[in-house]
Amino acid sequence: MDIVIKLSQFLLSLSLLIILHELGHFIPAKLFKTRVEKFYLFFDVKYSLFKKKIGETEYGIGWLPLGGYVKISGMIDESMDKEQMALPPQPWEFRTKPAWQRLIIMLGGVTVNFILAFIIYIGMAFVYGDTYIANTDLKDGLLVENPAMIKAGFRTGDKLISIDDKKVENIDGDLNMNIIMSKKILIERNGKQITITPPTDFVDQLSKTEKGLLLRMRIPFAVKDIPAESANKDLKPKDIMVSINGQETKYYDQVMTILKNNKGKTLPAVVLRDLKQTPVNLKVNKNGKLVIETGSVDLKTLEKLGYYKISTKQYSFLESIPVGLEKGKNQLVNYGKQLKMIFNPQTKAYKQVGGFGAIFGIFPPTWSWEAFWTITALLSIMLGVMNLLPIPALDGGHVMFLLYEMISGKKPSDKFLENAQMIGIVLLITLLIFANGNDIYKAITK
Repeated sequence: MDIVIKLSQFLLSLSLLIILHELGHFIPAKLFKTRVEKFYLFFDVKYSLFKKKIGETEYGIGWLPLGGYVKISGMIDESMDKEQMALPPQPWEFRTKPAWQRLIIMLGGVTVNFILAFIIYIGMAFVYGDTYIANTDLKDGLLVENPAMIKAGFRTGDKLISIDDKKVENIDGDLNMNIIMSKKILIERNGKQITITPPTDFVDQLSKTEKGLLLRMRIPFAVKDIPAESANKDLKPKDIMVSINGQETKYYDQVMTILKNNKGKTLPAVVLRDLKQTPVNLKVNKNGKLVIETGSVDLKTLEKLGYYKISTKQYSFLESIPVGLEKGKNQLVNYGKQLKMIFNPQTKAYKQVGGFGAIFGIFPPTWSWEAFWTITALLSIMLGVMNLLPIPALDGGHVMFLLYEMISGKKPSDKFLENAQMIGIVLLITLLIFANGNDIYKAITK
């Protein structure tokens, strides 16, 4: 069932983005009286799952979910329709339109992608507001488990002060990405300020570990279940560890340290059970484990127990506009930084380039409209930026040649554009194989 939910969200998000992107080309083309022969969701290689001709345009759904397209008459595109281009130019064709009109048609898709992302962020600010924990409320710092983070110099209990000279106000969903993209991080440890400079290949080092998020809030040690083979029958589900052998164990990491240092021993402990402190005995095995299943504690319970103060800020519709615009701008800037890292061989970030498998993997196994729209907005920005790259066969490639024509007053020959389009298609196929090959390699070696 989980995979069905993930797949449903993936296909819905992808379909929405493709249709709106192609509408961005379709609408200005029609406004400028340019004939659109086809409008397709997914690619119809050899055959279509559905098609219907309305007026001069055939609308359809292809079977290959790698994107979508509009086929505009008189345009050198992925269809490579040389026969049509060999005929005399017609007034309804793309090639006979003024360069400024062709430029608007080509920029329509990415324009819609960016507008969509900002609209989603504005809508989410209005509907959901912001839920966060103020950085000042993390009195005992953050949890660090990732080996790459430890190697870079981070330790559990560190308090974040700033990332690239920008003060860390709140602990939210953007924190880990900001750390990945950073050049220097200022922390406080035992009352002293320390500057950490992540290594150039930090992204590559992080990819080789599977220890979850880079930094996490420190949480209590909570019991989820006690397996039949466990010797710790004193414990019950939902117990929260308070102390072991007289030592306070407010956090999970503190419990793990005590267990590791007391292998094979039986230790007196106190747990919080139904909000009451209850004494128990813990039997630690030779590996420093209790042989129980631990679980997470929801934010409301953490707040009730006095661990953190959860802040929620709601916005009116007018207030949500600048908040959403700022969120969209930050995501756009961050994605630009990610691309810069990918194209820098020293970072080795290119190893983390993913395809459809990676996109599928970021959708949650349970249906969440908040998660769905968050991911869709990010994918919309990614699609817009990627399509703007000056690669023939992408919108950015067409824009590049149109700008050349408008500046120089000379239009590239059809033969040149055909060759450039072919090179672009080969390059895109290569990138597609590389990205999806990365997904397959990771799945095999995981």
